[in-house]
Parts: sequence; structure tokens; C-alpha cells
Amino acid sequence: MNYVKPKKRLGQHFLNDQNIAANIVEAIHPDTQHLLEIGPGTGVLTDIILTKNFPDFKIIEIDEESVDFLNFKYPQLKNQLIKGDFLRLKFDDIFPGKFSIIGNFPYNISSQILFRVWDERHRVDEVVGMFQKEVAERVAAKPGSKVYGILSVLLQAFYDIEYLFTVPEHVFIPPPKVKSGVIRLKRNNTIQLEVDELLFKNVIKTAFNQRRKTLSNSLKSMGFKEHTAELSHLASKRPEQLSVSEFVEITRLLK
Repeated sequence: MNYVKPKKRLGQHFLNDQNIAANIVEAIHPDTQHLLEIGPGTGVLTDIILTKNFPDFKIIEIDEESVDFLNFKYPQLKNQLIKGDFLRLKFDDIFPGKFSIIGNFPYNISSQILFRVWDERHRVDEVVGMFQKEVAERVAAKPGSKVYGILSVLLQAFYDIEYLFTVPEHVFIPPPKVKSGVIRLKRNNTIQLEVDELLFKNVIKTAFNQRRKTLSNSLKSMGFKEHTAELSHLASKRPEQLSVSEFVEITRLLK
């Protein structure tokens, strides 16, 4: 078996450039012990990962045709290849503790992958991934940027995020209609926020779902009172103007 047909319904665009694949793999910390590759497709990243001899490496693929191809190409990975959906994966079944993630992520579930990373933030140590450029820029964006949003704040609360490089359309099969971007998320020293983290998430989502409104309006239903002295300096701001620490402050005061 030597060919896998990319499937639009799965958002598959297979990388076809060894140099770019090598640059992605090089971005993972060399001392990584437990590594999961999401959606290997035809194994372009996998080829290079295997040369690094990470102690505990596993791959997860949802596409049956790709699974058959990977089993044929890498018989040595028979017990490390998981056929399944990353979004439903029980991490306790595959890794004993913390682990890192790498992949050329399908565009159609890339945001969901990142929300899952946030859910598992105390276990996911590092992520190096290729996303649609717009998504990559959004995740790495700083306060004040027009693309700064929900994922920016949630992930930056727990990860140091770096936009590494842009990838052109022509290096994929089939070529996507947009450029891609590679980013690295590295867990920071925040063990946990000093607020209810689920409330923190709800505050961020509520604010950005009405991002054109000031906080005094968008968060009114959550008890935001602009006349409260501690909140008055934030009342006229819009969510994209706030830092992570300011969202933490709002969450603390709303609680």
C-alpha cells in the first residue's frame, strides 16, 4: 500500500516537504519523554520523529485508510498506533503522566484540539503544531490585537506561546486555500489560577462572544457592576484590550 487519498471531510492536507517537517520536529524539546502525534496521515512527520528516539512515542489516527497505510509502513509501531479520535481519547490509557503533542492538525478540528489541550493543561507539557495561519496567529496574539480572543487568553494563562514560522500552500497535498502557521505552546509555571478556573473560562467566553461591547455591558449578566471601585477602571474596555491577569482579576471580583 503506497497511497492514501486525502479526505476533505477530515480536513486532511498532507505535508509534502521534508525540510518543513524537520523544522516542526526540531521545535519539540529534545528531552521529551512521552510524545503523541495527532493525525500522522502518511507519516511525513513520523519519519523524522522516529530518528529522535523519544522514549515513549505514540500516534493517533482516525482515518482507516491512513491507519492501514501506517501499519504497513511502520510495522514496528503496531502497539503504538491508536485508531481513534483525539477529542475522545482517554489519556490515562496511553500515558502515565505528563506528555507532549505534535502534529499537522486537521483544520476542521484545530480549535477543538486546543480546547482539549486547555482541559488537560495539567498533563500536556508542550504542543508543537501546524494550524491554519489565522488560528495560529489568534492563539499567539497579544492584548490589543484584533485577532486576540478566547483561545488566546485561555491558553496564555498556562502556556508560553511562540509563533514559529509560516508555511505556504504549495507544500501540501492537496494545497489548502490558505497559508498555515506553526506554533509552540510550552507550559509555564502557573500551577493553577487563584480563582475558579471554570468561571474564568466562562467570563472569557461571555466577554468575547460580545466582543464589540464594553465589559460593563457584556458581563452585566454575570454581576459586573461598573460602579464597583475595583472594576471601574475596566468597565469601558473591550475584551481584546485585557491581559490574562486582568481577566483573572475580573473573575476574582465577580466570584
